[in-house]
Amino acid sequence: MANRRKSRLQWYRMDLHVHTMASADYLNKDADYIDILRRAEQRGIDILAFTDHNTVIGYATMMNDIDRLQFLEQSGRAQADELRLLAEYRRLLDKVLVLPGFEFTATFGFHIIGIFSPETPVRYIEHILMSLNVPFDVLERGDAAAGSTDDVLSAYQMIDEAGGLCIAAHANSNHGVAMRGIDFGGQTRIAYTQDKHLHALELTDLNKRGRGSTQRFFNGTKPEYPRRMHCIQGSDAHSLDTTQDRHITRYGVGERVTEIQLPERSFEAIFDVFRGTDFSKTRPYNPNRTPFDYIQSTREDGASIVQSFHEQMTPKGGHLHAIVMDVCAFANTNGGTVYVGISEDSKKKPVGVNAIGDAVKVLEREISRRITPSLDVDIDSQETQGKNIIRILVPYGEYRPYAIDNQHIYIRDETDSNLAVRDEIVNLVQQGLIFQSDSSNGSVPTDAVQSITNEAPDKPENNGTEPPKAGVEIIATEDRDKTRYYTMHDLRNGSIVRNVTQSSARKLWDYAIKQYEGNPVKDDKVKWQGNIGLWREYHKSNSVRYDLVQKVHNGVRVYYGVTENGMNGEWEIFLEPED
Repeated sequence: MANRRKSRLQWYRMDLHVHTMASADYLNKDADYIDILRRAEQRGIDILAFTDHNTVIGYATMMNDIDRLQFLEQSGRAQADELRLLAEYRRLLDKVLVLPGFEFTATFGFHIIGIFSPETPVRYIEHILMSLNVPFDVLERGDAAAGSTDDVLSAYQMIDEAGGLCIAAHANSNHGVAMRGIDFGGQTRIAYTQDKHLHALELTDLNKRGRGSTQRFFNGTKPEYPRRMHCIQGSDAHSLDTTQDRHITRYGVGERVTEIQLPERSFEAIFDVFRGTDFSKTRPYNPNRTPFDYIQSTREDGASIVQSFHEQMTPKGGHLHAIVMDVCAFANTNGGTVYVGISEDSKKKPVGVNAIGDAVKVLEREISRRITPSLDVDIDSQETQGKNIIRILVPYGEYRPYAIDNQHIYIRDETDSNLAVRDEIVNLVQQGLIFQSDSSNGSVPTDAVQSITNEAPDKPENNGTEPPKAGVEIIATEDRDKTRYYTMHDLRNGSIVRNVTQSSARKLWDYAIKQYEGNPVKDDKVKWQGNIGLWREYHKSNSVRYDLVQKVHNGVRVYYGVTENGMNGEWEIFLEPED
């Protein structure tokens, strides 16, 4: 468990997607590499990556030119203009860290960025490209069209295992692995954006807020995309300055960048951020706006399956226990973040935490003492609106199930932390076994993310529409000894929970049972769209919930309390419009 202080941290501006004259489609063919560095300096860029199409020749050419100038200087043969150019290179490279890399074109045209330490030999990076089946002539001319190369997942793995930073280029746009409307299977899309070797997604809508933003889609709240992803933006510069191509803006060097918080300006420090789970260390940079307040942004998203908020942490009133309970639940679910000293109501001023150091020690002690097995969380202080608050970063737990006081096992259910019942505990044990059997380090195995059950209800046979990815379904009832028992199907993870009664049901289950018994679906009152329909819409915890129905071969299925994160595919038609 660590209390990481921010005293030596500093924000740096980085553009990790810049092309040079080595890319065949570069616009300023008469430019030189020194011009790119000058533009970066003019725009306040601290870190730059040369990422030409399927080649590292641009970076190699610049470094060879510098080596040539240094040789001439050392041999006393340099002319005055050569000495001035070398001095300018030295001055600029002292201000701007330039990293070698490439933008690889994988099978089906998907673009993937690989970035490496300046200590990495250029020949080694070229070897990676050739191992990815980039033809030699393509490598020579920096062509985006590379022919029959290797697939996306192989590229991720090869870049990562070679010590490189692997980023899905403009993931939500053309040639991006998360671009909507591309006709490939859902499991493929999940793999392309959740793979353990992928470190970040580059997005073109990082400043966008609301339901349609790509960053929100990958914030860990989507059931089928449980791994939260680091999201950044880059210029994808193909010229020194911004150009307009009809209605399309093409940015110049450093004109769309990300800020990153580092203890030092180095590739290793950047890599550590992207391998970590602290998502506040990167933010979109916009010179015309106030600095991005990460904490306030999370409050606007509200409590969810991956984050919770507590204004107080006093033992009296159960506030401290509630925090520990959330930590346990996050570790048993998707991981998450607990914020202490603020309410989830983004319009309410933060309360803050007094005596931060003492409060952190209390939290460290309570989490260490009460949660078993040992759970390695990070606890630090953050500032928002002039108030200091505490943040607890909880990992996806490898050794699940985790318990409080050796007996109370909690899981996260949307905005609530609840005691796990027997079937959920069995599922947690099976997930833990899968996780521990995976030889990889630092990522969540896909099999462990998916719930393990062989008894899910039959899939629809007559319309092919998948159920929503959140909410609950009652799939069976049984009366025993004057008590009705319900079998619940958790739509979030696919698990089946038996022997639920009205008295033992948690909040969402209780709601579903009451609706099932007291407000059965009336076909003529459903808002149908083909074979799927909206039965009821209601508000809970500042969000909208939906009761949905689906016609199947033997009747209808009813899905209670579905959140907007679970409204996938055709179900999106019922979403309440955004303001």
